[in-house]
Amino acid sequence: MKLQLNKIYQGDCIELLKEMPDNSVDLIFADPPYNLRLKGELYRPNQTKVNGVNDNWDKFESVEEYDKFTLLWTKECRRVLKDTGGFWVIGTYHNIFRVGKILQDIGFWILNDIIWIKNNPIPNFKGTRFTNAHETLIWAAKSAKSKYTFHYKSMKTSNDDLQMRSDWLMPICGGKERIKINGQKAHSTQKPEELLLRIIVSTSKPNDTVLDPFCGSGTTPAVAKLLGRKYIAFDKKEAYIKIAEQRLKKVKPLDAPLLEYKIERKKPKVAFGNLIEKGFIKIGENLFSADKKHKAQVMANASIIYKEEAGSIHKTSAKILQKKSYNGWTYWHVKREDELVSIDKFRYDYEKKYLRLKI
Repeated sequence: MKLQLNKIYQGDCIELLKEMPDNSVDLIFADPPYNLRLKGELYRPNQTKVNGVNDNWDKFESVEEYDKFTLLWTKECRRVLKDTGGFWVIGTYHNIFRVGKILQDIGFWILNDIIWIKNNPIPNFKGTRFTNAHETLIWAAKSAKSKYTFHYKSMKTSNDDLQMRSDWLMPICGGKERIKINGQKAHSTQKPEELLLRIIVSTSKPNDTVLDPFCGSGTTPAVAKLLGRKYIAFDKKEAYIKIAEQRLKKVKPLDAPLLEYKIERKKPKVAFGNLIEKGFIKIGENLFSADKKHKAQVMANASIIYKEEAGSIHKTSAKILQKKSYNGWTYWHVKREDELVSIDKFRYDYEKKYLRLKI
């Protein structure tokens, strides 16, 4: 059986993963059973029953059995993950440390542990422990040498120009987002869309393939589709798959221009001399500061003359501003049709025309 993209499959994730080719997915988000090992039912002080995680899929005969299961599915995930891919797994104190140990044993390289802090956690009704107000996510690369995707500038921008930290404050899934059937939660561990949005935006690119081996009610494929990614997902329960498929029908992908990472784009490796050689900047023409108070002339050897003194675009602008160094690309302009145009623009024009890089 050849598995198709943009589809959810019913079955055991380990067996389905075996149907996938090596190095075929760019991002994996896994929300495996937590093996909570809960004993008895839990009630609130008003004697109403807490609808917690007591599903059969979360139950294992022993810790050893859980470890065996974890080893099998994580090894398959590592096999299908591209060398440039990223792997995410979420859990609680019941399982995340065992999962992390196994990931390291099989060769994954852990990049971060992210603490998802819930600002609306379920209280500890018995009053016997601290309220468990967080879950832990592990973000890992396939190996220590992997060149994984991380949109650092985008995350910094979304965090008011501060580095994105490893503690994420987000509410648990609720309100209209929480899928219910006959007034009851359709899935006991449905994750909030904003959590998957941050993961997919930060560690994948448009048109990448996202895999979720335990998709439940379909949060991962729904957000992947919204963000212009391809997806493939698995779950054992037919009821969950039907819920996820109905959810996906309502998702309309964002327009491609809205998904671009322009802020991540690196400056072209184009020298000032390249622009002169190709005629973007003319020998003998004048460069101007933005306020037109300073003027320099372009020489054939790519130096510029300012007040009879020669220098590079960088050293000359630094001297004018009385600084040790300065970026001449942003300082100097040329006149085009009676308007000043930053010489930096011509680097991108050169790149597009001669280096054949996609813009």
